[in-house]
Amino acid sequence: MALVVGVDIGNSTTEACLAELGPDGPRYLGGALAATSGVKGTTDNVPGVVKVVQEALSRAGRRKDELTAVLVNEATPVISGLAMETITETIITESTMIGHNPDTPGGAGLGVGTTVAFHDLASCATDEPVICVIGAGVDFEDAAAGINAAAERGVEVTGAIVHADDANLIANRLHTVIPIVDEVTLVEKVPLGMPAAVEVAEPGRTIRTLSNSYGIATLFDLDPDQTRMISHVARALVGNRSAVVVRTPHGDIEDRRIPAGTLTLIGEHARLSVGMDAGADEIMRTVRRVRPLTDATGEAGTHVGGMLATVRDTMSELAATSSGEVQIQDVLAVDTFVPQRVTGALAGEFALENAVALAAMVRTSRGPMEALAAQLRTALDVDVLVGGVEADMAVLGALTTPGTDRPVAILDLGGGSTDAALATEDGVVRSVHLAGAGDLVTKLIDSELGLENRDLAEDIKKFPLAKAESFFHVRMEDGTARFFTEPLPPETFARVVVLGDAGMRPVPTRHSLDKIRQVRRSAKHKVFVVNALRALEQVAPGGNLRQIGFVVVLGGSALDFEIPELIAEAVADAGIVCGTGNVRGTEGPRNAVATGLVADHARRSAR
Repeated sequence: MALVVGVDIGNSTTEACLAELGPDGPRYLGGALAATSGVKGTTDNVPGVVKVVQEALSRAGRRKDELTAVLVNEATPVISGLAMETITETIITESTMIGHNPDTPGGAGLGVGTTVAFHDLASCATDEPVICVIGAGVDFEDAAAGINAAAERGVEVTGAIVHADDANLIANRLHTVIPIVDEVTLVEKVPLGMPAAVEVAEPGRTIRTLSNSYGIATLFDLDPDQTRMISHVARALVGNRSAVVVRTPHGDIEDRRIPAGTLTLIGEHARLSVGMDAGADEIMRTVRRVRPLTDATGEAGTHVGGMLATVRDTMSELAATSSGEVQIQDVLAVDTFVPQRVTGALAGEFALENAVALAAMVRTSRGPMEALAAQLRTALDVDVLVGGVEADMAVLGALTTPGTDRPVAILDLGGGSTDAALATEDGVVRSVHLAGAGDLVTKLIDSELGLENRDLAEDIKKFPLAKAESFFHVRMEDGTARFFTEPLPPETFARVVVLGDAGMRPVPTRHSLDKIRQVRRSAKHKVFVVNALRALEQVAPGGNLRQIGFVVVLGGSALDFEIPELIAEAVADAGIVCGTGNVRGTEGPRNAVATGLVADHARRSAR
């Protein structure tokens, strides 16, 4: 009886399957799971492999000296580089904008006038409307008294821009209602003596004039060319409750733009170029036209060129080869939105810009795996065998899922890549390895919601949402209510929360629950569903999905509460039975490759 352990080194996790081989086949004794140490397929993986092997032996009550062999998958290094390339950009010319939407702007309405410092208000003439700029250190009572005094002298104060969070405190003390925008951190940079407009909408409403290009043109008497330039300002202010636009002299604000660039795709029989600003659909159409892809390059001096160069450099370091020998094997482009800092903004304003997210993937030779196996032999003092192709092993593991049979396809949804393989009735296995998976989904959620918090974006991806409607209940995203006997944490009240394993986690944005849910599901569809379909098309005979009987979804992302459902819905029209794998009837979607390594070794040993 030989005791072996199959080890699957993945992008995010390392999994082990311990089994005893006998004349009747393998007898599975258990397994273990740990985070992958280092980049997949490099010698940095040794600590993680040693950990899962020792843990699997300990759980089964076996000793290391009983171990006959360790079987590792052909974990050739895969690097997925991600880039968010904007294809539109907010550039403000001849204007400065403040549209940061403070939580509590004061007053209401639209005010137009010339900007003047608060300390100069007492000397203002009465023949011109003014916008009062109240800097740091001015008490709200003094500010209100100063504006009231100026108004009594006949000065028409039509609006105010305030540094502190005092808008309502000032508004409540004024004799006349005017719009007030506060929390302007760089108030000292608001240009004085310039035409300006301040707009604050009533609670529950959004601004109408400053979010309309023609509204701004009317206020500032702009010609058609100037209106065309100011349209970026209007678009950036859509949906805000408050905003300020100040017209500044020509040339005050300049911006240097690094272009998104051109992507050149090189196939076995064709070489085509496509601009990133053409959008994801056109990029993916070009990928299909040159398939199979052998390499890709980006235009020098552009965002896409820099991203692909970084991917090559990273892989060349891992594989100890020159960057010129590293080739891009696949790319995935996804249309998205990216918050971009607005040029000319004075309070940290951002605008959502159209962008293309690009994931690129490269592979290298088997050389690094041999080096990894050599170090493992030393660390474990046992024979280490490099097994078969990862996708082939995953198929063998997936076939231990009750209710499956050939022809069966697997979708292994990982962190950096999507694997697919199809085993036909005659035993032939076809496989494909594509760029883009869970990490890209997390990046899309983080970007589109403007979180700047990867951990929170990861939780939003993995767990359902709710809205805390009182101190004792939340409204779930499916509309049902959930009640608690203890009061909820105060930081969750009236906020959207993520119901994670560690409890409720508030989402610190103004986005509604429906908006966050829509972004989450859209990101999963753009990456997982799109990749699942293009992967299955590449492994299916003639690209016909109806030639596939069963699809088994594997990997960490298969544990997600909605990804398998989205994929099953996408392939339902092809008559495919699709669901989450249950390896060996006990492991769920985990451990397929590790189990397949054991099954393959047992089959070879029997021969």
